[in-house]
Amino acid sequence: MIRACRSPTILRSSINRMALLCRQAPAAMRFVSFPASQLSISDVNPKAIDAKYAVRGKIPIRADELKEMLENSDDHNLPFDRIILANIGNPQQLDQKPLTWYRQVLCLLQYPTLLHNPPSDFPADVVERAKTLHSNVGSLGAYSHSQGAIHIRKSVAKFIEERDGLEFPANPKDIFLTSGASAAVQYLLQLFSNSPKLSYLIPIPQYPLYTATITLNNARPIGYFLDESNHWSTDPAEIRQLIKENADFDIKALVVINPGNPTGAILAREDIVEICKIAAENGIVVIADEVYQENVFKGEFISVRKVLKELQRDFPGKYDKVQLASLHSTSKGVSGECGQRGGYMELVGFKPEVQDVIFKLALINLCSVVLGQVLMELMINPPKKGDPSYELYHKETQGIHKDLMHRATQLYKSFLEMEDIECNKPMGAMYLFPSLKFTKEKYPKLFEEAEKTGAIIDEVYCIELLENTGICCVPGSGFGQKPDTYHVRTTFLPPGDEWIKRWNKFHADFVAKYTS
Repeated sequence: MIRACRSPTILRSSINRMALLCRQAPAAMRFVSFPASQLSISDVNPKAIDAKYAVRGKIPIRADELKEMLENSDDHNLPFDRIILANIGNPQQLDQKPLTWYRQVLCLLQYPTLLHNPPSDFPADVVERAKTLHSNVGSLGAYSHSQGAIHIRKSVAKFIEERDGLEFPANPKDIFLTSGASAAVQYLLQLFSNSPKLSYLIPIPQYPLYTATITLNNARPIGYFLDESNHWSTDPAEIRQLIKENADFDIKALVVINPGNPTGAILAREDIVEICKIAAENGIVVIADEVYQENVFKGEFISVRKVLKELQRDFPGKYDKVQLASLHSTSKGVSGECGQRGGYMELVGFKPEVQDVIFKLALINLCSVVLGQVLMELMINPPKKGDPSYELYHKETQGIHKDLMHRATQLYKSFLEMEDIECNKPMGAMYLFPSLKFTKEKYPKLFEEAEKTGAIIDEVYCIELLENTGICCVPGSGFGQKPDTYHVRTTFLPPGDEWIKRWNKFHADFVAKYTS
């Protein structure tokens, strides 16, 4: 410490001695500049930088900016008065009403005092279910078992048995309640991250959660193309060929999204059989993302689990070692409870020691949102015919399903009317994935614009769609697509048809602009 000194010579000498000591001291003991600099992008995990999530990417970010302009300025000069968020399956953001059954039970559980004196207009089965859940699950504000409340896991097991056949029982010990299906995907991809050549087979197009999570786990996606000309079906021969071509890589799992996101397609039973065969032949885990299983408009949803169980029954020993993780969620279907994060994952065929590691991951995360666990129970165990809540529940759910089918048909027909657009008829889920048939010969100005701006053709289309109509969609390039093809992923959730007419007019203007 330098004491106060009136002599400048002595003071300078003291300072020089301190400077010499600092230079000779270990780096950790030296004085540093103050304040220290902030972390820069070079300090960030490069995999976090590389990860992309198109449904909330730059076009939706621009949509938020335009929305703020509309809300905060009367002099915005925009050619529309509202933003239509068709980029993500978020039903209640787009005026889908919550189901009364859900919200009445949740109301009592959120404020348990009401259980002793419930509102007079709450049906008896609502009160009974709330009391049952409260006595078995406890407070929504308390942690549950890390795997999820056993009472709810038993209900999920019963739902699975009733869906797939009572001859194929489900075990609550194999079921994990998760904060939406996304959390289950993260568990599974974290679980297998043990190899420098780690790879996953994913459908193309795919939901970008998979590519983003694979990137974050320092792995490599191997895309297998869905056949657009055949309702986005799988090609088993291509998948087998990809496995041969990537023999040097450690392929851990094959992802199936059924009904499809972004395609809206439903896999036929024969497609699922082939997927199970590939898994049996190669020891690859099947991740079956089946969150849209209630959103079926054409055809029939068949779970991968049911097909696997039938194969195990019919061909003893051949499929016994197939490992399957099935995912479901309260975010989709007719529930639309995206913000309350309920989901489940069932594990089939996993060795106990591997399943124990997944349980450890659940322990690290303490537990999934208990409110979401309860919502899952309400979704898979709804009022039955004869229950006081049944008529209203049936009316609301059928109304939502019918309305979604109507909107899907309206948008599909509109795409068929647009020049140089082709679209498969919607079978399920909440999306359409029309193909933009823009060629360089017919649209030279469009390709010049794309080259000038560094954008892909479908990005140019989606940006101009947003800037001219307020309709926010996602370019197909954000989901993956065959080379030299271009698509748009859009939901059909927004109500009414005014926005569809606006899109139709925009498309005609777009074609004229880039072909004239």
